[in-house]
Amino acid sequence: MEWTADILGTDFQSCDIDAAGPDGVVRHATLIRHRTGPGTQPSGRGHTMAGRYGAVLFLHGWSDYFFNAELARFWAGQGYDFYALDMHNHGRSLQAGNPGGYVANLIDYDAEINQAVQVIRHDRGGSPAGSLTLMGHSTGGLVAALWASRHPAEVQYLILDSPWLEMHGSSLVRRAAQAMVAPVAKLRPKTVLRLPERGFYFRSISSSAEGEWSLDEKYRPPLAFPVRAGWLNAVFAGHSQVARGLNLEMPVLVLASSASANGMVWQESMRRSDAVLDVSVMALRAMALGRTVTLERIDGGLHDVFLSAPAVRKDAYARLARWIKGFMQYEAPEERHEGEI
Repeated sequence: MEWTADILGTDFQSCDIDAAGPDGVVRHATLIRHRTGPGTQPSGRGHTMAGRYGAVLFLHGWSDYFFNAELARFWAGQGYDFYALDMHNHGRSLQAGNPGGYVANLIDYDAEINQAVQVIRHDRGGSPAGSLTLMGHSTGGLVAALWASRHPAEVQYLILDSPWLEMHGSSLVRRAAQAMVAPVAKLRPKTVLRLPERGFYFRSISSSAEGEWSLDEKYRPPLAFPVRAGWLNAVFAGHSQVARGLNLEMPVLVLASSASANGMVWQESMRRSDAVLDVSVMALRAMALGRTVTLERIDGGLHDVFLSAPAVRKDAYARLARWIKGFMQYEAPEERHEGEI
């Protein structure tokens, strides 16, 4: 596997992944890693610890790509090798002629995630199964949770940043919408659905608008990619799986804003809330993911809590670090014999 310089600069490299899905179709993805140079030595503050505890693989949301170098450096500082995957039809993996953001079945991502995990294991010198932390944002959080449920031996910890686990409102809303979308998805899956376009979240994060993050609009368009019937039906199917229960055994952390701000006109509250998803429904679904779930509500958090205002994401990182120390770096006390204190 050949690693080359990445668009994020000298601390990052990327490599191509071409993986055949269960339908035999080969799909193109891109794996990104955080390193100080072309070699294999991890970086970040506290670089002597980097890689000590394992690896983190991050999955972006829909109509998005990986660009948050601060997140990668945080994980390096905690002692982990950081990787991110731009999944097929997204970001660095976009190819001419393919519809941006499109997937007909969320399981189509499995092959590229599987291959990414194998590349990570080889890149880290054969790290054993079970030393992987999977992290996903929004739709990537849904994909991560479903993949973890199908590959429990591969994932030691699961971290979800504002995961899209259910439609706005309730499962009743989803069922009603799915009943309308499913026939179109079956006959003409790539049909573009005429839905209201809202660029409020982009406005809150992009430095070209009112945010602080430099985004490539080819990879992260202001109004997102067109919503296609097959893609939306695939997401509904994923929501249905979550609603039936995933019974995850690994510890799960879910981070989400403490409030949502929805509507068809801009509101100032969108600068300090989730302007994309319903966080109340998200929290309800999150607590049923498995046996050990921690929910952290971030006051003032945006849809991606790690893109929020500096003071807010400082709080988010502090809460994540506390969970890392409590779960991921927890060392059980030595077994004591009867009579010992």
